[in-house]
Amino acid sequence: MVKAVLLFGLLPLLVAFLSLLIGRYPLAPDAVLTALGRHLFGSGQTTPDAAEVVVVTIRLPRIAAALLVGAALATAGAAFQGIFRNPLVSPDILGVAAGAGFGAALAILLGAGPVGIQAAAFGGGLLAVTTTWLITRWHAGEGDAVLVLILAGVIVGTVFSALIALVKFVADPNNVLPVITFWLMGSLAAVSGRDLLAAGLPVGAGLACLLLLRWRLNLLAFGDEEARALGVEVERLRFAVVVGATLMTAAAVAISGVIGLVGLVVPHVTRLLVGPDHRVLLPAAAVMGGTFLLLVDDVARSLVAAEIPLGILTSLIGAPFFLSLLGRARNGGAA
Repeated sequence: MVKAVLLFGLLPLLVAFLSLLIGRYPLAPDAVLTALGRHLFGSGQTTPDAAEVVVVTIRLPRIAAALLVGAALATAGAAFQGIFRNPLVSPDILGVAAGAGFGAALAILLGAGPVGIQAAAFGGGLLAVTTTWLITRWHAGEGDAVLVLILAGVIVGTVFSALIALVKFVADPNNVLPVITFWLMGSLAAVSGRDLLAAGLPVGAGLACLLLLRWRLNLLAFGDEEARALGVEVERLRFAVVVGATLMTAAAVAISGVIGLVGLVVPHVTRLLVGPDHRVLLPAAAVMGGTFLLLVDDVARSLVAAEIPLGILTSLIGAPFFLSLLGRARNGGAA
């Protein structure tokens, strides 16, 4: 157990340090350590050298953003899979990604700046999930509440996807449409320290909420009736988890764009490593998600001269891996 804790604690730190070394401007380990030391402890040098600019201004915010976004998506995915008791559920099941995409696309169409685009994306994600929840409450008495919630999320996501298509249809094909398309494919190239602060607050609040409730998620595995018999207020618990996971997902999508499969595949991998106990699964998924997305981002900015959008890479890497997980489950393994 101690070894596992040390491994999960040191893994993202090791990958983060290695990520500081690679890129279009490779750096030696001693140059990175010197740049970090100069930035943290100061020096007599008034103008930062090239290595310090690359490490502190460009790579550190991007690495922190990859860890933050990956942790948010993976933890939200694990939480959603727990409350819906369905391993095929992902963080965008309630329409948050489509809503955030519409908000960002509309803001780009209207000529908003980076802050406006992020705010619109965050608000669009919250609007989509709020709409899904209101539809569910309206039809709560017409069947299984979980099934109604999932179906409502699918419908709302479809509507917001159609609105994204409408915005792209009316956008200027020479100037605006490429910006919308690139944003929707996901990237961390333009992330700054201010973006990290803006996203870190809702992600931190959502993560704290999920970690406080993680032991109750284990009780939902027995079913709603059994959980109620054990003293769990199922509706309130599900609502709290949805709120926490939505805050994390919307904030992550707002600074990174739409990045698929992280919240679907990483919880599966983590569950194989640590088991289904949410007391361990949620923090482990946060570590694994951040590490995974950081590795993918390293590939995205290092593989070719032109940066590859993260959404493309996560889909290309995650889809075959998820198919292998399905094959393992069919052959009797845990998934």
